[in-house]
Amino acid sequence: MTIKQTSTKSTLVIKVGGAFMQSDAHALALLNTIQQLQQDYHLVLVHGGGAMVEELMQALQLKSEKIDGLRVTPNEHMPYITGALAGTANKQLSSLAIQAGLTPVGLSLADGKMCLAKVMREELGAVGTVEAGDPSLLKLLAQTDILPIISSIGASESGQLLNVNADQAATVIAQLLDAELLLLSDVPGVLDGNKSLINELTSEQISTLVEDNVIRDGMIVKVEAALTAANSLGRNVTIASWKDSEKLLGLLQQQAVGTKIFPAVNS
Repeated sequence: MTIKQTSTKSTLVIKVGGAFMQSDAHALALLNTIQQLQQDYHLVLVHGGGAMVEELMQALQLKSEKIDGLRVTPNEHMPYITGALAGTANKQLSSLAIQAGLTPVGLSLADGKMCLAKVMREELGAVGTVEAGDPSLLKLLAQTDILPIISSIGASESGQLLNVNADQAATVIAQLLDAELLLLSDVPGVLDGNKSLINELTSEQISTLVEDNVIRDGMIVKVEAALTAANSLGRNVTIASWKDSEKLLGLLQQQAVGTKIFPAVNS
């Protein structure tokens, strides 16, 4: 571990989840890219892993309903969900990070009280929302060459473990560190009607593309998450792909990567 006394590096928070968590090859490729990005950035990796949790729930024959599209998470399910996300997924990423030449530390949103979690809605059970807490731990790690790998498991003031949406978790970590935010998925960004990449989008353009059915299905969720994050952070948020992670090296030359989502302009 190297301690850096001073640094002018920017901080970049990268969020991954979904199918990425089940592809060691893509995860290793991204971590190799992160190793190269560390020359110009302090990096923080935030991950979810809904597909992994779903597989575990099915294997254990545990079922839960959904309310308004949100999965109800009984408290008795949390030991398994915590084990899947903060345990298996987190340590798999940490082991791959070591393989990529990185020095990882696996964390959750509760560690160092970096995020303050609370129950979102009682009927959803152990589903939480988070707000920025104490940045001390992450700022200390930013003085080193360590890569924080943070799972989206938080804890309330009473110590209740809560499952947090990974997009929101990454947004709050970016708030905590005044960082840039990169949301990675299995698509290169937002595509137009001709399947060409759209480099930049405003909230007004997003509304038009949704109305015209150009942005649809799962991409609506991704774009809305990015727009919410952009509005919350007051800065641009980028949607890009983890499938071609080497393209992210364009960030080192200030090149456009993926689709940049601009925050809404207050009138």
